[in-house]
Amino acid sequence: MSIDERTAYVALALTPGIGAARLSTLLTACSTALGALSAPFEFLRSLPGFSRAAVSAISAASIQNAQQALVVLEQLGGRTLLPADAEFPDLLRLIPDPPTLLFAKGDLTLLARPAVAIVGSRDHSAYGGEACALLASGAAQSGLVVVSGMARGLDAEAHRAVLEAGGFTIGILGNGLGVIYPAANRLLYQQVEQTGLLLTEFAPGERPNAGSFQRRNRLISGLAKVTVVVEAGVGSGALITADTALAQGREVMAVPGPITSLVSVGANRLIRDGAAPLLELDDLLAHYPEVKAVKPKPSRMVPAAEPPPPPATLSAPERLVYSALRETPRHVDDLAAALRWPVGELLGVLCAMELAQMVEQRPGSLFLRI
Repeated sequence: MSIDERTAYVALALTPGIGAARLSTLLTACSTALGALSAPFEFLRSLPGFSRAAVSAISAASIQNAQQALVVLEQLGGRTLLPADAEFPDLLRLIPDPPTLLFAKGDLTLLARPAVAIVGSRDHSAYGGEACALLASGAAQSGLVVVSGMARGLDAEAHRAVLEAGGFTIGILGNGLGVIYPAANRLLYQQVEQTGLLLTEFAPGERPNAGSFQRRNRLISGLAKVTVVVEAGVGSGALITADTALAQGREVMAVPGPITSLVSVGANRLIRDGAAPLLELDDLLAHYPEVKAVKPKPSRMVPAAEPPPPPATLSAPERLVYSALRETPRHVDDLAAALRWPVGELLGVLCAMELAQMVEQRPGSLFLRI
């Protein structure tokens, strides 16, 4: 494919409303991407499935915009992957709504290796963080590439655990390369692009929007034989990823959690509705006969130490909260369930203790003892 033809293909692939099916029809009818960009309006309008709005979008497609995107991509050290390229992942060719192109930065050889997707809630419990780290670390040490969505919470926890274990991970972005979202993941973004792979179908510099994360989710599950949901509350994006995995004919597994935990409701319901429960690493690795199980490094799973005696100055309610807290973050819902308190009442006590510098609040309604 010539450089001009490749640029024309990128221009079409970035055109709103032109997915894989329409692009295939275009290339069949016009023979080349350059031909499609110069085809008469009425000819394109005669093609099956091409509305006036779709044809207008094609007519407005800009070679200059595609060129600019490719220049920015080169400056970022990235590459385009078209379906005709050898490096384009075979598993993504098979999903119902395959990407028309991908932008990548990092180690492209990871796309040819067996992979597992590990996803979960942004707001998670300490138990969820520990389970996620254990599974991601064990999977990586056993030779699997771990795929996740670079989001705050358990996605980030999965990526970090893999990096700490010396394994390899693929981060699927809901925005273009060069945009770090959330900003708190800047260091993680840099680590993944250096030792793993960042992958997206959005143009370099494109900001995320509400719909971009749902499109990202189908790529997370599409790259993996198995999708693991660690924790997910009702309405969690991790459940959307599980749904896309099922639609793609892939296996879904879920980590069971306490029935009193709001962040485990989604994962527990997946198990109730037929997802395989993931109780230990071997449950996952049974789907990957090509890799060998290893015992995960225990550093992330050292049991929490017994809490020290509460300070004598604490009130009776504060003493109960202090004893229930840990040196690792614990979600306020888990804390309320353990203490059998209303969340509002508990938050009032936690606020007073935070002001007294006895507890610390982390993003996602997580609290830990100082």
